[in-house]
Amino acid sequence: MATYVIQRLGLMLLTLFAIVTLTFFLMHAVPGGPFVSERMLAPEIEAALNAKFGLSDPIWLQYLHYLRGIAMFDLGPSFKYPGVSVNQMIADGLPVTLRLGLLAVICVIALGVPMGIVAALNRNKWPDTGVMLLATMGVAIPSYVIATVLLYVFALKLGWVPTFGLDDWRGYILPVLALAGFWISFVARLSRSSLLETFEQDYMTTARAKGLRPGQVLFKHGLRNSLIPVVTVLGPVVANLVTGSFVIEQIFALPGIGRHFVLSITNRDYTAIMGITIFYAALLMVMILIVDLLYLWLDPRIKLSRQSA
Repeated sequence: MATYVIQRLGLMLLTLFAIVTLTFFLMHAVPGGPFVSERMLAPEIEAALNAKFGLSDPIWLQYLHYLRGIAMFDLGPSFKYPGVSVNQMIADGLPVTLRLGLLAVICVIALGVPMGIVAALNRNKWPDTGVMLLATMGVAIPSYVIATVLLYVFALKLGWVPTFGLDDWRGYILPVLALAGFWISFVARLSRSSLLETFEQDYMTTARAKGLRPGQVLFKHGLRNSLIPVVTVLGPVVANLVTGSFVIEQIFALPGIGRHFVLSITNRDYTAIMGITIFYAALLMVMILIVDLLYLWLDPRIKLSRQSA
C-alpha cells in the first residue's frame, strides 16, 4: 500500500508540474497583458506595474520565479486586487464552494443511487420509465438552463427562496439543485445499468437459488459490486462539485472559487487564472487517488501491484 501511494504521489507531482508549465506558457501566449484593459493608464505607469510584478523580465525568468512560488505553495499576487494574493482569494472562496459542493455531493449520492436501484428493480415498468425519463432530461439540459428555470419559478414567481446570495439556508437550495442536477441523472443511469449487469452474474443466481431474501441478495451481494463503476466516476464528480460550478456561482452571485475564476478571466488576472486552475487540478488528482484506494474496500480482488499501478 505504501509503495503504491508513493508511486501515485510521484506521478501526481509530475502531472502537476506539466499542468503548471502548460498553464503558465498558455497564459503568457495570450496577446496583451493584465493591464491592457486599463485604458487610462499612462505608458510610464503601465511600465512601472509590469516591472513591479516582474512582467518585464524574460519569460524564462518569470517561469522560474513562478515555479519557486508554487514549490512554496505561493500562487502569487493578484494583478487586479492590490494587496490580495491568489492564496487569499482561494481561501476566501473555498468555504462557500465547499459547502455548496458537499451538499451537491450528498444530493447526488442520496438521490442518484436510489433512483438507479428503483429503476433496476422495476426494469421495463413505469418506475423504470419515469426514472429514466427524468435522468435523460437531467443529462440533456445544461446546468445553467436548470438554474435559470429554478430561479424563474421558485424565486421570482413563488418567492420561496432568494434570487441570489447566501443570507440564510434557503439560499443554498437552488444552487445545489442546479449544480447536482446533471450528476444525479448521470449516477442514476450508471447505477441502473451496473446493477442490471450485476443481476446477470452467476453468483447472483447462486444467491437467489440458496433462498436468500431479495433484500439480502441486493444489498449483500449485488449493490456492493455494482457500485464500483459509480465510485469510479465519483472521484471526478466530487472534485467537480466541491470546486463548484463556475457558471452556477456566477448566476447566483455566490462568492465562491468559481465566481473568482470567472471574474479573473474578465479582468485578465493571469495569476488568479493559473492559481485556481492548478488548485482544481491538484484537488482532482487527490480525489482520483482516494477513489482508487476505495476499490480495495469494494472489491478485495483488486490488488495493488506494480503492474496495476
